[in-house]
Amino acid sequence: MRLETINWHNRGIRIINQQKLPDSLEYLYIRDIASLWQAIKGLRVRGAPALGAAAGLGVYLGLKDSRAKTFLRFKRELERVVEYLGLSRPTAVNLFWGLERIRNAALGNKDKPIARLKKIIFDEAMKIIEEDRRACRAIGERGAKLLKSGESILTACNAGILATIDYGTALGVVYRAKERGKRIKVFACETRPLLQGARLTAWELNKQGIEVTVICDSTAATLMRQGKVDKVIVGADRIASNGDTANKIGTYNLAVIARYHRIPFYVAAPASTLDLKLKGGQGIPIEERDKREVIELLPGLTVAQPDIKVYNPAFDVTPHWLITAIITDRGIVRAPFDNNIKKIISK
Repeated sequence: MRLETINWHNRGIRIINQQKLPDSLEYLYIRDIASLWQAIKGLRVRGAPALGAAAGLGVYLGLKDSRAKTFLRFKRELERVVEYLGLSRPTAVNLFWGLERIRNAALGNKDKPIARLKKIIFDEAMKIIEEDRRACRAIGERGAKLLKSGESILTACNAGILATIDYGTALGVVYRAKERGKRIKVFACETRPLLQGARLTAWELNKQGIEVTVICDSTAATLMRQGKVDKVIVGADRIASNGDTANKIGTYNLAVIARYHRIPFYVAAPASTLDLKLKGGQGIPIEERDKREVIELLPGLTVAQPDIKVYNPAFDVTPHWLITAIITDRGIVRAPFDNNIKKIISK
């Protein structure tokens, strides 16, 4: 099944509304940046690479109708759009990477006419989309070599087509392995509180003809003890220069129990997810989300008292020493991560 998570369509941004899955496959057509901000915050579009694409297209969306006559005025509008979109979600570095890349493309061409600047911004946004497509294919190609036919893979959240442009990171490894003729099974953690594993990953894998079994998050350790998991592969929202990795809450749990059971634990992400400005995971900002995501299993179906205290971080940080390797589009990175990540980036 051909899925297109995000793209430019008919003078607006078209996204798959991931809040409607798995019940229905619906597209949203976004015509203004306020609606895009809400779509990002509300997880209608999500996943680090897809947010990089949303950043690029979002800046163009916010500036395409600008009436600025001078670069100075255009620059002020550009800075407002970039700052506004950056407030939507704090953890996924690809969002900020995409915003800064578009900003630099505009500032680097300040001598051009405003109409030409708009075209440069749009072209750069489309480059981000195409580069992510190629990056995910490269991740899949490199990662598939790590899998053997007949293996079972455990994953969490959704790091597939729905989180990227068309192939996925962690799930891209599985898709490429299947294309190579390998028989792979996947266990998908449900991923509370928003059930991205049960709602998105299971739906996506099923559509692609991959055998998938959904498990409660708390079942992972038992599954490993029973010898039913050969490898764990997850995505990432930000990776520090020492290899510490932020991903969906619960990833750290999986890394700890995978180490205890001596199961390889892999992170799959494009090089754009590497944040060399951060020396370690302690510097990664962790988004805290609305308590209703925890106390409501579904809208209107409460599982806890509305006035109860809730701690709802969207992500946790897995220390580098629990990670077997990081699968990137530029190569597979192993320890010592601080040195080898720099080598990968230098490519």
